[in-house]
Amino acid sequence: MKQILLIIILSVMFSCKENHVEQRKPNVLFILVDDFGYHDLGITGSTFYETPNIDKLAANSFRFTQGYTSSRVCSPARASIMTGKFTASHGVTDWIGAKTGKEWHEERPYTKLLPPPYNHDIANEKTLGEAFKEAGYQTYFAGKWHLGESEDQWPEKRGFDINVGGWSVGSPLGGYFAPFTNPRLGDYPNGENLSKVLAQETEAFLEKDKVKPFFAMLSFYAVHGPIQSTKEKWSKYRDKVENLGPVEFGYKMERRMPIRVVQDNPVYAGMVEQMDDGVGIVLDALERLGLADNTIVVFTSDHGGVASGDGFATSNLPLRGGKGYQWEGGLRVPYFIKIPWNSKVVTDITHPVSGHDFFPTLLDYAGQLIPSTNQVDGKSLKPLMEGREFPERPLYWHYPHYGNQGGDPSSVLRLGDWKLIHYWEDDHVELYNLIEDPREQNDLASKNKAKATELDNQLLAWLEQKNALKPEFVKNFNPLLELEQFEIMKTRRMPQLEQERKSMFSKDFEPNRDWWGSKLTKD
Repeated sequence: MKQILLIIILSVMFSCKENHVEQRKPNVLFILVDDFGYHDLGITGSTFYETPNIDKLAANSFRFTQGYTSSRVCSPARASIMTGKFTASHGVTDWIGAKTGKEWHEERPYTKLLPPPYNHDIANEKTLGEAFKEAGYQTYFAGKWHLGESEDQWPEKRGFDINVGGWSVGSPLGGYFAPFTNPRLGDYPNGENLSKVLAQETEAFLEKDKVKPFFAMLSFYAVHGPIQSTKEKWSKYRDKVENLGPVEFGYKMERRMPIRVVQDNPVYAGMVEQMDDGVGIVLDALERLGLADNTIVVFTSDHGGVASGDGFATSNLPLRGGKGYQWEGGLRVPYFIKIPWNSKVVTDITHPVSGHDFFPTLLDYAGQLIPSTNQVDGKSLKPLMEGREFPERPLYWHYPHYGNQGGDPSSVLRLGDWKLIHYWEDDHVELYNLIEDPREQNDLASKNKAKATELDNQLLAWLEQKNALKPEFVKNFNPLLELEQFEIMKTRRMPQLEQERKSMFSKDFEPNRDWWGSKLTKD
């Protein structure tokens, strides 16, 4: 009898141990990288950048190979992650600070549309931080916010108990090496790297004793411009370019401006490695502190890599375009979710998902119901990761702006294998079958008019339902200005970019006397 009782007790103990992780509320670590392309990782095909820590995470995560951002630029994409809504629902359709209407046209007289106004914060929305706080979580934010111009819209007022470095500005003023120009960052040794600082601050948060589960968001400013690295890391990747053999031309013309077609920027590569080092610091801390087995880890980017405009830093090939563009290079992003107690990891989930799906997914795992009064557009991806049925649904994008990278004011619908783009300058559409043509080289709109019309009508009806704002035409627009601007980009800017690119391959390359202040000192 005693033996039977002992067996029962041991069985219960082992059963409890096996299910213990699932019975507790899970912690969540959300890692968001800025301006980071789908193919900027070793595990997604880059042979130039080195990202061992992210690659290791991805190898043990559910990988959504048709994972999208909710917008081609930063603030709208971040607003969608924070609210679970499409950009046309929350109204932040451009990066906060971008000019609209006549102010835009005064600076860019060669564009024929006046971009409409947009919301400059998400004051009327519930944030992911607030939702987790309501679920009994301790909440933490580190890094780029860019979701409100006034302090009452910064992370500490929008659901996060702790805020390190999050404020109104979307790029690191003063650069990536301390001292930093940021009211939510303290003093650090001169020359300390920002990605390392944010990672170490997150590590310090993880080390503190906790009576609650945590939701921690590490939102790197990297790899947004300015593109900066240390001399040592630049030298490592300069040598790599030399060993691989530099190609003659690194750019070609897209519709409005040059676009990078090769990954060989040694400064950007060093910057990517610094960010990956930061990811390693935090993931190692989870293991060291015994938190890894009960911590969901998300890794994603706010949109595609910068191939045009800004720093012209990377190439997203074979995907077309990049940040600011309506094609896959601007919209497709790394999209990894690690569920440590689910050993049945699928590394090639092909169902299209988007950034606004994180909100309901993570709250689902936290056991927190979303109130019916908070109508989110996203869907929980938990069924997909548990092998259950997940119905096909449309994904929408609305960007009635030009941006700084050469994209077009347009709206997009993805449904099944099909992708339709509606261009606001002349209302023409492009239609692509992304399974047969992932590079978006074969526009089928004229060959398959029925499908193009069907999807265009669906997209326009949805925009009407959302009361989405659209751009207006410039009165008496001079089309010669547009042609002149294209020639300037082709004959002046592109040769200049090629010269700048090749200068980085020289052993004598020196961006300035102190390498952006990256020499670490104790002063």
